[in-house]
Amino acid sequence: MLSVPAGADAPKLKIEVTPDPSAGWNLHIMTENFRFSPENASGDHVPGEGHAHVYANGIKLARVYGPWMHLDSLPEGEVELEVALNSNDHRPLAVDDTPVAQTVTLNN
Repeated sequence: MLSVPAGADAPKLKIEVTPDPSAGWNLHIMTENFRFSPENASGDHVPGEGHAHVYANGIKLARVYGPWMHLDSLPEGEVELEVALNSNDHRPLAVDDTPVAQTVTLNN
């Protein structure tokens, strides 16, 4: 884990999941003080940039390099969807040792 101090420059995360009119769900990953940087994935840590990991019921679905993702094959029933921000070098980001992650529960 890579913990950064709390403050005005600390990364923030909010997620929103909405049904897709055709099929599945649309995930919107909204960040502050954080930039998606696919060009630097697996490289050195750079403050304020990286990627996200998406989990369904604790199982990693994907590494995400932007603010939107379509989810077309979630498990049936109640699903706990989690998004966590990670540094370029794949360490989970935290602010004062609290992971920068959000979880929502949906009924699929």
